[in-house]
Amino acid sequence: MKKLLPMTLLTIAATTATAGAQSLSGVELGLTGGYAGGLSGEFFVHAPNVAGPVGVKAGVAYSRGNNGLNDSAPYSPGLLGNSYTVADAKRDGLITSEGTTSTVGSLDATYGLGEVTPGVDATLYGGGRYGMFNATESSGSNTTTYSSNAFGIGAGVMVSYALTGGLSLVGDLGVDQYFRSNTITINDGQGNVDRLSAGQAGYNDLDARVVRPGTVFKARIGLKTTF
Repeated sequence: MKKLLPMTLLTIAATTATAGAQSLSGVELGLTGGYAGGLSGEFFVHAPNVAGPVGVKAGVAYSRGNNGLNDSAPYSPGLLGNSYTVADAKRDGLITSEGTTSTVGSLDATYGLGEVTPGVDATLYGGGRYGMFNATESSGSNTTTYSSNAFGIGAGVMVSYALTGGLSLVGDLGVDQYFRSNTITINDGQGNVDRLSAGQAGYNDLDARVVRPGTVFKARIGLKTTF
């Protein structure tokens, strides 16, 4: 998080500066909320028409979900056996809560389709993603966090409806695909931090246990303002 946000803010600043070199007008700032693997919100800056209909968009999104563990995974392989699953542990109160959070930085090229109907315009986008993902597992007052980072790609469409002046209603539909990393960091909440990589003992069991994004569909709606 400490590394991603400064990099994203720098990208946003560079994007705005690039747009400013073309023209100070037309830069868009937006805030949307909705669903992307859970409740999700995104802040973005968009510099359209940097080169004809082609522009640049940078954003930071945060999402929170309820499902951090795979129910069918063994709860404690080698101790309780593979037949006693995470779902069984939830039923018996060994796991009292779970969840996921993610912070994703995005950088997209955009292509403006123009006004598709009076007052409504559409913009296609596609580009790279970098996500930081956490899954949590709680047992009583103790919470274990499983963390991983992943690169990805994404694409979608933003549709805008002009409200008044430079303010518009904006909808965002898209899909992201993340390439699963081979490392998971475990923090048991008591000062003990461990890291497992593919090929190490216990990694496959942990990989099966923890929910990590693959394909993520997103649908958000919000507002944007144009300068």
